[in-house]
Order: sequence, then C-alpha cells, then structure tokens
Amino acid sequence: MKIIILGAGQVGGTLAEHLASEANDITVVDTDGDRLRELGDRLDIRTIQGRGSFPTVLRQAGADDADMLVAVTNSDETNMVACQVAYTLFHTPTKIARVREPAYLTRAGLFDNEAIPVDVLISPEQVVTNYIKRLIEYPGALQVIDFADGKAQLVASKAYYGGPLVGQQLKELRAHMPGVDTRVAAIYRRNRAIVPRGDTVIEADDEVFFIAARGNIRAVMSELRRLEDSYRRVVIAGGGNIGERLAEAIESRYQVKIIEKSPARCRHLSEVLDSTIVLQGSASDRDLLLEENINDADMFLALTNDDEANIMSSLLAKRLGARKVITLINNTAYVDLVQGGEIDIAISPQLATIGTLLTHVRRGDVVSVHSLRRGAAEAIEAIAHGDAKSSKVVGRRIRDIALPPDTTIGAVIRDEEVLIAHDDTLIESGDHVILFLMDKRHIRDVERLFQVGLAFF
Repeated sequence: MKIIILGAGQVGGTLAEHLASEANDITVVDTDGDRLRELGDRLDIRTIQGRGSFPTVLRQAGADDADMLVAVTNSDETNMVACQVAYTLFHTPTKIARVREPAYLTRAGLFDNEAIPVDVLISPEQVVTNYIKRLIEYPGALQVIDFADGKAQLVASKAYYGGPLVGQQLKELRAHMPGVDTRVAAIYRRNRAIVPRGDTVIEADDEVFFIAARGNIRAVMSELRRLEDSYRRVVIAGGGNIGERLAEAIESRYQVKIIEKSPARCRHLSEVLDSTIVLQGSASDRDLLLEENINDADMFLALTNDDEANIMSSLLAKRLGARKVITLINNTAYVDLVQGGEIDIAISPQLATIGTLLTHVRRGDVVSVHSLRRGAAEAIEAIAHGDAKSSKVVGRRIRDIALPPDTTIGAVIRDEEVLIAHDDTLIESGDHVILFLMDKRHIRDVERLFQVGLAFF
C-alpha cells in the first residue's frame, strides 16, 4: 500500500515505523529536515521536506497514485487543508486527519466530501481519555481493550502470589469458574512471550492477557490476583485537554480533584466542570499534595505535556501514599523504564493512538486494531466473509484454520453473543473474530486469512 504521512512527530514517526516494517511504500513529509534525516537513516522510507498542505509538495510525495494520506502534523488546519487538496487535486481514496480542537469536532457535517473531505478523524486526546477511563473502571488492570462495541474485552493483568490460579495449569480455569467462559490469549513472563496451552502454569508476576464477555472480566481477574476495591478518590495533575475530558467523563462517579498551574486554565475548568475540585498549583509541590490528603487518593494521574514533570510528580505522589499511579509519557523510550516500579502504569499517547490509524491500513475487513506491549504485539478484530469455498476461515473450526505462528483466536462475536474460542468453535460468515498476534511479522498472513477469494464474486 502506498501511504503518505504528513508530520514526522511522535505519532507520525511511530506510524511510519510500524508500517515500514510491513512492506508498505511509505513517504513522510515534514518541515523539520533534521527529524526527516533521523527517520530516513533508521527506516526504509522516503522523506520530503516541505509543507504537507502545498499541492507541489504532495505531488512530489507521490499523491498522484497514493492509496492513503495520513495527516498528523501539529496543526489541525494544515491537516484539514491537506485532505482537501488531496481530495480535489489527486482524488486520494482514503484521507485520515488528526484534529484536536473540540470546536471543529463538535460541528456536525463539517467533515464530509461536500465540506472538508476527511474520511477518518483521529482525536488523540479522546483516545487516551477513553483508554484511561477503562483502566479506572477495572482496578488492577494494565490494559483494557473493547471489541464489538464493548461486548467483549481483552484485559492485561499481572498475576500475584495468592491468586487462586497462580501455580495452576490453565485448564484448571474452567473448574475454578464453572459459570464463566474465558480464554487466555497470551502470557508474558520476564518480557518473553509464551503461547498459552492447557498445561501452561501461571507464575507470579506473569502478565496475562485474557478475553471474556464484559460482564465476566472482574471474575477472571480475581483468579489472578486479590481483587482490588473500586476507586473512589481520583487526583489529576494537569488540566489540559486530556485532564479536562477525563474529569468530565468520570466526575459523576468519582471524587475528582485537578491540580493545574495556570490561573486562567483553572478558571476555565471551574466553569465547565460540575463537581470536580480545581486546585491551582504544582503537582510536584509536596506541601500541596499533603494538604490535599494524597495518602487517601485511590489513583493519581499525571497528565501534563511534560514527561519529566509527570514522572517526578508521580513518584512523589506514590511516596506520599497514593494507592495507584498512572503517568502519561510522550517519549516512548521512557515507557519501559518507568512502568512497573513505583509508577504502576505508563501510557504512551502515540501507541494508544496508533491502533486507530492501523485499523484503516490493514487489508481485509478489519474493524479495529490495538497495539499491545508497547507495540510488540497486536489485537485485531476482523470480520469473516464469504463461504467455505471463498474463505480460509468461514465454515471451518478453529483447530482447522491455518493460523500463523504465535497467533491465537480469543473470541468470536456473533450478533449479540460472545463465544469464547475453543478448538471446535465453527466460524460463520459475518462473525467478528478477535485475534492476538504476539509476533507482528505475521500480520500479512493474518490479513490474507480474512480476504475473500475470487470465487466469492
């Protein structure tokens, strides 16, 4: 696939890295020559220096025959104009734009071919807000992913000493929970992937990915660890777009406080939020945190744009007694360094957003893609089409499907029913199939499984 990426920042660079490793023809456009040289030296891609909204630059990047334009510069306006130019002059089939400003996003009818021709809108702040909101709903989870509009969920959780299933074989899971059906999709032990089988023994500190119907998630988590009490008191450091959206989303169910430095931003937050307490000050101010009883906080969320400030305030909050700490980290190199110590969960906005972009790049009818383990693995929701003659999956039982190495099918969603995958589960046309790939090198093989052959037509 020929793809033009406008913007070589964190999101654009991460996307280029993902796609270049999958044999796509990638061109990255940016005004920063140094950043382009760094990307070009590291990846097998073309780079063009210039403004991505200029017709001459887009033509130089190959817009005449590009399959897709992904506009993820730091300017909403540049992204929108680039999509307009690509549509009008080059008839680019798929146009994706990152738009952050709520004033644009809330205008109905603004983004269609009669106005601004954007096929897919990406709002990183909303993606990250939803990501964090799911973590708050499931105490103890490291990652929570929705499939089929939330009917099924894939959850990552760390197994702890004392969990009923720790030290037991996976096949014992059904005996422990006779009324609950679930499947363990993958296990990571000391950062090494293990393909789960019935005789696999779960050890303490294993990171376990399992899939189940939404209503069964907490029951499965209780088998891996002592179930944590629900969160009640949440402290948010940073009242920017993400902090504001998150507070707005959860303030009706939790006691929320926001710590924000800017007096003007504090006034704005006080006006738009209903029950959230807004505090002016620094989240790294020890006296302020003590005064606000940080030791009683169930969750401390550092959501500013400054990685170092987020890390330091998170470490301080944890030392002062905050029960759980989540930190937003823009530099993906920091994520593995800080997660799992005093900082419980580190979130990369780029990796959280990348799945939304990859959904529209994948071949076959792929509904959603989620990046896992900091981009090392993927979870995919694909729709099976065709019949037994034209499809490699329809009309076959899971044990008869030639899955690539290190790939598992976790569940099948059929209409409103969630079917946890077992060897004898039969795939039907229209089924939403949830797959877990521990090795992304096999992504093309998975895509080919869900492409309908010519016999179907």
